Amino acid sequence: MKVYYNESCSICRAEINLYKKQNIKEIEWIDITNNSIAEKDTTKDSKTLLRRLHVEENGKIFGGAEAFLLVWKKIPKYKFLYTFLKLPIIFNLFNFFYEIVAFFLFYKNRKQLKKN
Repeated sequence: MKVYYNESCSICRAEINLYKKQNIKEIEWIDITNNSIAEKDTTKDSKTLLRRLHVEENGKIFGGAEAFLLVWKKIPKYKFLYTFLKLPIIFNLFNFFYEIVAFFLFYKNRKQLKKN
């Protein structure tokens, strides 16, 4: 599984670093900052990649809240989040709030787009 995340966002980086400390061998962490290879591999442009977390698993690309569920499912310490947040009504709320937070993080880091 490949996880495409924004290393240049301090909040994103801090969260991903917590996950990286779990040393899960089947997760490859890929910084999407100015990464044309990530754009090609995911068939997403830099704006789309910067807007949400993305995961590639079994040849499919997942984004946003669904991507987080896939990450948490692989990490024993965070599997409880997967178990709880995958429930249909809970997932809809999680997805709604994720999109709000993701929008503000994207807005906060929008200067990255001007550098690309």
